[in-house]
Amino acid sequence: MTTIYVRTLKRAEHTVFCVQDGQKYYYDSQFNRRIPYSSGQQVKRSILDKLSSVLNEQPAPTTFLFDVNNNKELKEGEVFATCDPAYPDQLFGGWMKAAKGGNEKTVKRRSPLSISAMRGLHPLLAGVESENVSFDRSDRSSTRVIVRNENGEALTTEEIEALLEGKDRSLSRKWIPDNRRAGGLFIMDIAIDLRRLFCITLNPLEPEISPEIEAHLREAGWIESENVFGPCLVAPGLIRGKLIPALAEAIIEWSITSNQARTFSLMETLAITISDNANKIAASIRARLSEEEDNKAYPIIEEDLESVSTYVTLAAGGYVRTKSETYDALERAKQQLVKLMTAFPYESQLTNV
Repeated sequence: MTTIYVRTLKRAEHTVFCVQDGQKYYYDSQFNRRIPYSSGQQVKRSILDKLSSVLNEQPAPTTFLFDVNNNKELKEGEVFATCDPAYPDQLFGGWMKAAKGGNEKTVKRRSPLSISAMRGLHPLLAGVESENVSFDRSDRSSTRVIVRNENGEALTTEEIEALLEGKDRSLSRKWIPDNRRAGGLFIMDIAIDLRRLFCITLNPLEPEISPEIEAHLREAGWIESENVFGPCLVAPGLIRGKLIPALAEAIIEWSITSNQARTFSLMETLAITISDNANKIAASIRARLSEEEDNKAYPIIEEDLESVSTYVTLAAGGYVRTKSETYDALERAKQQLVKLMTAFPYESQLTNV
């Protein structure tokens, strides 16, 4: 096994994944519906945030560069990651540093975690609804109202009263129309490339790290080895033993932390499946159209699919017909991930093919 596939089924209720006109969505032309989604980038960020929280470590620092022109105006320049696998979020998240001017060799590492968007399990099982909301502070006498003229000067109370004369208008209440909210059943997939999970390729033509970082890693005990991508440095067993349980917990327990306060949803996990077969992982949690009713689909969790480990939580019983839901499903899923990631021969990949 060189790749682990993980599929996660979640339920969201009247919430926001990512704020863009209320909620990002795509259009499904077959079923003529708007389907909300959370991008793979947002899911990845949520997983890496959870990883840092589990390890109780700060993420790697980021460097923002700006240029100043002759008019003393700031112009945005490059954004550099640390590009140091000693930081767990960099090791698993990947990086790219391309310096301006081409005077330095570009270093880049592709993340060993391929992460999909979190999207509807089926177009008929997830959707977007709209609502009108208000920001109302009209009941508070301490509310301040400032009205500015075209010069940016504040009007006096008398001038405001004259302006509002004959108008039914409140200045301490805002109407916010057409706010989109997401709800339904959603799935997300991760592919974990074990060959690159703890390995940094040593390719002088397409480097992943700088010579300084390479020297630092060797001093820290990283092991020189070789995999299908060529010579590499492998994180020592002590580091792997620390990071594997944390990564497993981050993959199982992640949650979107950018929910707005008024639209919070637990987004509880209903089921997780783990396999080394991409086609079987796709079949493990799916939907099926009803044969009796039009425009209706049913969620399906395959509980006894060969080569697939299935873990169903107690919450799933309210939305999917299941027989194997357990209170410790997520904990057992973590243990399975830890077992699979620990068993891989990171230091001797070619001799164990």
